[in-house]
Amino acid sequence: MPAIEKTEFVELIRETRARLELSQVKFAAKLGVSFHSVNRWENGRTKPLPLALKQIEALLHSLGDRGEDLLAKYFSSGGS
Repeated sequence: MPAIEKTEFVELIRETRARLELSQVKFAAKLGVSFHSVNRWENGRTKPLPLALKQIEALLHSLGDRGEDLLAKYFSSGGS
C-alpha cells in the first residue's frame, strides 16, 4: 500500500464516509472502531491504523464503480 500523507487521510475518511452516506458514529461501528477514532482521523489529529485502512479499502471495493475513483486516488500502487 502506498504511503498516504496526513492531509490525505482526512480527505480519504471524509470522502469514504460521504460515499457510504454514514455518520461518523455509523462509520466507526462499520469499521469496529470508536466514534472518537473517526473524529480524530477527520480532524487530522491521528491517522488510521493499517488494519482500519485495509477495512476502508475493502469498503470502497464493496461499492464497485462508486468506489473506484477513491481506490485509485488513495490505494493505487501506481500503474493503471
